Amino acid sequence: MTDIDPDSGKLLDAELFYRRLLDALRARLESAPDFQQEVAMVGIHSGGAWIARRLHADLKLQQPLGSLDSALYRDDLSERGFRADVQAAQISFEVAGRHIILVDDVLYTGRTVRGALNELFDYGRPARVELAVLVDRGGRELPVAAQYTGETLALWPSQNLVLTQNEDNTFILALETA
Repeated sequence: MTDIDPDSGKLLDAELFYRRLLDALRARLESAPDFQQEVAMVGIHSGGAWIARRLHADLKLQQPLGSLDSALYRDDLSERGFRADVQAAQISFEVAGRHIILVDDVLYTGRTVRGALNELFDYGRPARVELAVLVDRGGRELPVAAQYTGETLALWPSQNLVLTQNEDNTFILALETA
């Protein structure tokens, strides 16, 4: 775990974190060749969908890539409010009985993942769901853990990580202080 100082605007090495996440998933796929043919990947809008798109291509997964936006499924929707940019889910494969790798950019409280699982189950009951995240920043409010992580950081509650994507699909991760 890396401690982060409170300097706002600091850029972190998102590409390094991505390579670590890719390596962890590649090791999993290489350990079970049949797994690569059966596994489906779903990215959580927006940062998780960007990461999933790159992972899906880099890992040469055979199943279609899916995406969803858990905003309407969060248990704190009344506190956070309705977002105008909510995206429709794009899941073009059978979820029931399938092994799913759910991808997000930053794991914090666990509420986004919980909402994503609720939405995913609207499409069917997966055999298994594993979580892959670019960064685990701690601060969990729900019992959610990632099986694959690019980096684990210790952040203050007032700090946020903001992921952006360049036109060449590379990532920039900035630390912001609220």
